[in-house]
Amino acid sequence: MHKEVERLTKKYPELISCASDIEKAFEVLKESYQHGGKTLLCGNGGSASDCEHIVGELMKGFLLKRPISAELREKLGQIAPNGTDYLSENLQGALPAISLVSHSALMTAFSNDVAPDLVFAQQVLGYGNDGDVLIGLSTSGNSKNVRYALQVAKAKGLKTIGLTGNHGGAMNELCDVTIKVPWEDTPSIQERHLPIYHSICIMLEEEFFGNGE
Repeated sequence: MHKEVERLTKKYPELISCASDIEKAFEVLKESYQHGGKTLLCGNGGSASDCEHIVGELMKGFLLKRPISAELREKLGQIAPNGTDYLSENLQGALPAISLVSHSALMTAFSNDVAPDLVFAQQVLGYGNDGDVLIGLSTSGNSKNVRYALQVAKAKGLKTIGLTGNHGGAMNELCDVTIKVPWEDTPSIQERHLPIYHSICIMLEEEFFGNGE
């Protein structure tokens, strides 16, 4: 068991049933990032907020420093010699991630003009590429707009990860990995989703930026 998953399950013993799937989700994301992929995320309500939260942990430093590469520093020095130090000292390494819940102009236009339950699916169609990952969050596992997005993702060759409640719902059949929190009510499920995705983000950060710098 990964040391971070051990730490997580020690703090939240009820999540031991999720340990294997948490590690599988990490491996799926790691492989995608190793091959230049990105992560897309979708969910509703509190789960929409979780999408934003996850993007924040992946796209900037979380627990570790993420200095940019010497090669990029050199290129910045050639392009912006007067601002090299400022850019190089403040920019941080990123793991590409896009939350699909915040593009208000696109979402309202598509909802009004076409079909509101396909707002995530349309974005997966536009952003998603073979080898990317879609993370869908739904406490019931049955959110229609998340399910449609997962279907499009599967058709386009994306890997799919679900964070759900105890039973996984319809997302069980659409996700390569489904992390099913052993609770029934929405608040309790969402409260456990947070430490799970924090741990996954920590594992990814250590994998790609844990070089001791």
